[in-house]
Amino acid sequence: MYGISDLSSIPVRTEPTEKSEMCTQVLLGEHYEIVEEGKKWCKIKLFHDGYEGWIDTKMVVKISKREYNFLSNKLHYVTADIFNIIQQTDDYRNFLIVAGSTLPRFVKKHSTFKIANTQYKLLSNAPVKPVEKDARTRIINTALSYFNSPYLWGGRTPLGIDCSGLSQIVYKIGGVNIPRDSSQQALLGENFSFVEEALPGDLAFFDNEEGDITHVGIIWEKNKIIHSSGKVRIDNLDHAGIFNIETQRYTHQLRLMKRIINEK
Repeated sequence: MYGISDLSSIPVRTEPTEKSEMCTQVLLGEHYEIVEEGKKWCKIKLFHDGYEGWIDTKMVVKISKREYNFLSNKLHYVTADIFNIIQQTDDYRNFLIVAGSTLPRFVKKHSTFKIANTQYKLLSNAPVKPVEKDARTRIINTALSYFNSPYLWGGRTPLGIDCSGLSQIVYKIGGVNIPRDSSQQALLGENFSFVEEALPGDLAFFDNEEGDITHVGIIWEKNKIIHSSGKVRIDNLDHAGIFNIETQRYTHQLRLMKRIINEK
């Protein structure tokens, strides 16, 4: 069994209960496999990053295996503006969707797309096609547009986002698919040793006292880093780690830096 999100965001929990923590969110148009189905909860596995967790059964919109395979092999459009407005074409109801949402079967000329059996129309600015051309510029511009968004564990939206959710979403809008967690993201790409070697859009990873990678940020220019810590903010980055401009102290210890985007 398979499903797709027709909501702005669906909370995914680590256990099948409302009291369980949210580990990630499914944005509009993202599709998944239903691994286990119950009366109140479904365990799902997201296609784009393989993440598993539980969602409320009432939020499940099922699709066929054929549709799932079609979505999995098709290049889609991804919304780039922080907020977009869509309209259900048969009853004219409007609702907000967030940056990073996927528009499957998007017809650019008419700004329409279809999710399951429902057709929608995009009413705000056009989305971007996920291609790697100018990916670095798009990644930085997108990351800056999240400035001051509050930190939320498991969040992937401008209304609340965690550090790895930020890097995953801005890379998605830049046309590059990466895993959900910082420890998984750190396994990608090529290492480099000095902050001065960094290019805008490279990722920096930080560990705790046990040596586990627990934080990630997006390197900007002039030794600056964009990351979600309390809120999405800009701080200084050097060989020791992140230096908080407001408190004038180091907050995160640098472990490694990675270049995921290959230059052409």
